[in-house]
This record gives sequence, structure tokens and C-alpha cells, in this order.
Amino acid sequence: MTKYILVSGGVVSGIGKGVIASSTGLLLKTTGLKVTAIKIDPYMNIDAGTMRPQEHGEVYVLNDGGEVDLDLGNYERYLDVTLSRDNNITTGKIYREVIEKERRGDYLGKTVQIVPHVTNAIQDWIERVSKIPVDETGEEPDVCIIELGGTVGDIESAPFVEAMRQFQFRVGHENFALIHVSLVPDMHGEQKTKPTQTTVHALRGLGLLADLIACRLIVQKPLDPATKAKISMFCHVAPEQVIGVHDVSSVYHVPLLLQSQGIVEYLQKRLNLDSIKLTQEMKDRGEDIGTRWKELTKRQERVFDDVTIVLVGKYTDLQDSYMSVTKSLEHSAFRCNRRLILKWVDSSDLEPETQITSPAKYHDAWKAVVSACGILVPGGFGVRGTEGMLLAIKWAREQNIPFLGICFGFQLAVVEWARNVCGLAGATSTEFDAEAKHPVVIFMPEISKTHMGGTMRLGLRPTVFEPESEKWCKVRKLYGGAGKIWERHRHRYEVNPAYIEKLSASGLAFIGKDEKGERMQVFELHDHPYFVGFQAHPEFCTRPLNPSPPFVGFVAAASGQQVLKEQLEYQLKHYHPPHPENAMVSEDELRHADTPPPGVEVALSGP
Repeated sequence: MTKYILVSGGVVSGIGKGVIASSTGLLLKTTGLKVTAIKIDPYMNIDAGTMRPQEHGEVYVLNDGGEVDLDLGNYERYLDVTLSRDNNITTGKIYREVIEKERRGDYLGKTVQIVPHVTNAIQDWIERVSKIPVDETGEEPDVCIIELGGTVGDIESAPFVEAMRQFQFRVGHENFALIHVSLVPDMHGEQKTKPTQTTVHALRGLGLLADLIACRLIVQKPLDPATKAKISMFCHVAPEQVIGVHDVSSVYHVPLLLQSQGIVEYLQKRLNLDSIKLTQEMKDRGEDIGTRWKELTKRQERVFDDVTIVLVGKYTDLQDSYMSVTKSLEHSAFRCNRRLILKWVDSSDLEPETQITSPAKYHDAWKAVVSACGILVPGGFGVRGTEGMLLAIKWAREQNIPFLGICFGFQLAVVEWARNVCGLAGATSTEFDAEAKHPVVIFMPEISKTHMGGTMRLGLRPTVFEPESEKWCKVRKLYGGAGKIWERHRHRYEVNPAYIEKLSASGLAFIGKDEKGERMQVFELHDHPYFVGFQAHPEFCTRPLNPSPPFVGFVAAASGQQVLKEQLEYQLKHYHPPHPENAMVSEDELRHADTPPPGVEVALSGP
């Protein structure tokens, strides 16, 4: 029987449920258990794909093309697993499924209601998805972590709370535990318990009893023993069931913080985890994960050399918009034994107009760019701020500053090259100007222009390196010298095939293409310390213990050519892809495997 751990939240949203859920799963994995995760988002959207980054944060993309909540990125990174779109449940998905059943007559003429039909659909979904293998063992997980988004008491989350109340009886007391994350405000040095008391009482009124209360403190001061005792007394739990989670130097220390307070031992006893038979191989594997994680956190504390990276983006007012990018940079900095100093620059601030309207912003933005060890331009949509990005790319190229362009950044680097090296005045993307004189980036011909959700080129796609790249290509060495690699995509535009010959002849080397050789997916400049662009989003596949190759190369180059040389040698010997082998399929196989949601036109990715 699968063991289920529900992680809920109270008082306010955004207090770290995802990190606590991921950390709990990691700790259980270090004991040898196989762990999966599910995120429940109570919004009506089918998925996160059509949401503004400034409102909801990053749209995270999975191997199967699912556009999901950024917390699934936390799960994949911490647990080193490969999840599917079904691991993200939304109200929209559940209601669509129930309505489709009603239209087919599955309910045999009964009145369809929230209880039991919607709540049953939620429980059935969780049980089904929790059995899906997510790691290289190919076996059913032993434990499923379920994170309930939002806060207890929200109107939209009520059906999910009720479903979980019923679910605890469906699976049995020994197979269901609840961790409730609550804010403990620190007001002038005094830790207040009333918000936690209130939210735990509300949860109990809904039929759910917290097994562990994770008290989140937005300060670096640990939970006071007196505060812990008070929460224990008023929330009807033993003192060992109250866990303090204060701010630490990095989120990678959270698992160790939880472990030090006995969370593993409690869950082992509460869920009778010792009854799960583990092979010696799984125990050794878990022990190795725990050892390497501790070494990573210790090494992070001993790093003294800095590397300054400037991220030039469009959504810098909400840094969660680039969550996977920042995590990729962090993981790569760990590998290179560098302390990451990440500076955020709104690309609009680099444009000449800003010099007139806000000289201070313009000056500060350019000061950051010209002093950077490396410049990164990530994904995005729309024309705003693109001229500032082009200026930053031009600076990196001409001044030999390491550069990495991701998706939108890849396309803009092609535009910059076309304008300033090929001499194609007015070269641009048709995303900005449909009547462009030189449309070097165009809308992909098979992509839907009438539907937004799920209609981009999405998911894990292969890239084939050009044969001659083996001799000199840094990117290929970073992937262990492989001739074919897989990364996740999310885009509607591509480099115009009509301009490939001219761009290539001028020195822009498209070293990686799709399987048919028709789509340009990776470029690299031969005579530059590190000037690389990816049409894909390699940041979605980074892991703390196995960082994304192009980011490793970028951070290493920004740290110095000797560091880059060392990392190239290391990657050639030790790189292994983060995906299970069965996830690596051909473009044609992936195209045939696509299953458009009912009633939604989804354009497939091949010609």
C-alpha cells in the first residue's frame, strides 16, 4: 500500500510548503524509499501555461509537455524524478473530467454534485498517479507527497480538503499523515502562536488532524522552546510533533534542519515505514544520496570565491518567474566551487529611452552589465524590453563576456547577429513585426494561432549535434561528448530556414538541430570564451547533484578559462542525463504520443 503524506498550509500562502514537501520527500528517499509527488492547485485554469509569470511565477515544463506549477520543479530537483502533467492537479482538470463523464452518461442519470462526484474524482486521480513509476527503477513509488496549494479556509480549496478528509479513511490511518505548515510571526522578538492555533483549529473543524506542525519563521532565529510547548498544548499535538523551520543560509539546508528535529523517525513510526521491504541496493542508494547532499551543503559554506552573473530579463519584478534559471545557476556555482552573486536587470532599463525618463535606473542597469562576469538572457514573450536585451547581447559578444541565451534569448542573439554582423538592417522576429524586412525568426508553421493553452512546441525533444562539432564544441563536451541530447522545449517561434545559410556563412555555428536537421536548436561561437544559445530550456532538467550542462559551462567560463577547462574534462568523464532512458524517444514517436485535451486544438511539433 502506498503511503501518503499531505502537506497543507495556513495563515498565508507562499511560506515554503513546496520546499518543505520536497525536503520531506528527499529525507525519505535517503532511507531507500521510492518517492513521488503531486501538487494540487485549486485554480480553475486547466494548467499554468496561460498565466502571466508576474502573477503566478515560472511556468514549469515537464517531459510530456505538461505546463505546470513551479513546485513540480522543486520535486524533480530534490527527488531526482521525472514527473508527468498528471502530477499537477487543478480544479479545471477535475471539473473537466467530471463534466465529460456526465456527458457520456457515466453517472447513470444521477445528479452530479461536488460530494461525492468531484471529491471521488480527486481521490481516484491521486491514487492512480501515485502508482506511476517516476525514477530509474521503473517501480511503483513507496511514498507519495501531496502538496495542497493555497491556505486552509480558501473557498476554492474546499473540495480538495473534503476529498482529503475522505481519502484518509479510504487508504487507512497507517497510510496517511498530514504536515501542516503555518506562519509563526516574530513581532519585535516575540514569536506569536495565535495564527497557528487558529489555522490548526480550522483544519480540525474540516475533519483533518495535523500529525506534524511545521512552524515557519521568516527570521533566522529558531523556534523558542516556550513557543513550541505552547503550540503543542493548544494544537493538541506532542512537542516532538512541532517542527521549527526558520530562515537558513540556503534552501538546501532545509532537509538537514528537518532531519535534526526527528521528522524521519516520526514518519517511520507514524506510517510504519519499516514494514516496506527494501533491497540493500536501495538502502545503499539512499545513503549515497544523503551523503552527497550533506557534502553539497558543507561545500557551499566553505566557498569564498565569487562569480557575478547578470540576468537581463522581462519579469525581474517577480524573481520566481525565473525559478529554474536561478536554481540552474546555483547548482552550477556549487559544481564550480563559486559563490553566486546574481544581479537582476530589467531589460527595459538598458534602452536609451530610460536614460531620459529615469537616468538612475539606466546608469545602474548598465553598471551591472558592464561589470558582469557572465550575462544571461532567459525566456520571455512580447516586444517590451527586447532592444535592451539586444544591447546586452551585443556587449557580451563584442567584449568577450560569457553569454548564455535561453529560448527567447537564443532568438534575440540570432537577431543581434543578423543586424550587427550580417548587416541585415531591421532584422527581427515576426513576434515583434509581422511585416519585417528581414524576419530571421518566424512563427512555427504548425503552431495554432487561435488557441493559447498547450499549443506551443512543448516537452522533451532531441537535439542532434553536427558531426564536425565534436572537434571543438564546448557544449557537446559538457554533455559528455554525446551526439544526441534531450532537453525540454516551450516556444512558438524558430529561426527562419531562409536565413540559415547566410547566418552560418558569417560564423554563427548552429551546432545542434532537430532530428530532421530543419530546426536550429543550439548555436555556439567558435572564437569566443563562451557564447552559447539554446532554443530549449535546459534549466528545467537541472539537479543540485547533477547541474544542467550549458549552465555549468556558462558559470565555469564566467569563473575563468581554467575553471571551464576543468569542468569540460569532468563532464566528458562523469556526465549522465537526468532522464530515464524510456523518456528519450524520437520526434516522430513523441508526436504520435501527444494526446490533445478534449475540445482543445493542440498543434503537434513536426512538419
